[in-house]
Amino acid sequence: MFGNGKNCLYCDQPVQGRADKKFCDDQCRNSYNNQLKAVKNNVIRNINNALKKNRNILESILQNTDETIKVNREKLLQEGFQFKYYTHQYVNKKGNVYVYCYDFGYLELDRDPDWFLVVRKKTVSK
Repeated sequence: MFGNGKNCLYCDQPVQGRADKKFCDDQCRNSYNNQLKAVKNNVIRNINNALKKNRNILESILQNTDETIKVNREKLLQEGFQFKYYTHQYVNKKGNVYVYCYDFGYLELDRDPDWFLVVRKKTVSK
């Protein structure tokens, strides 16, 4: 094979082979593409980790019971809960807005905005 006068986009070594070839080997191609995606993947990974942590905090507060539990904002913050990250919201017939991290959620109590009612999403049996 003859060189095409181009250099590898990743390592800048001469590229041998087809005229439209951009990389010297698969390792350079993979490294180049991984480097391009790294920033996007870090953002997604960090958000997913925050969502999982929020879910785990809510789950630990309920302690495997089917009941709901009241907890104050300070306790959630001490555990590392980040209120800006959640998966979805549910508005019930009364207009109450439940905020969920997957299958665990909370409702800000009207009487005292520093208190929340922690709930588990009810599963529908088939």
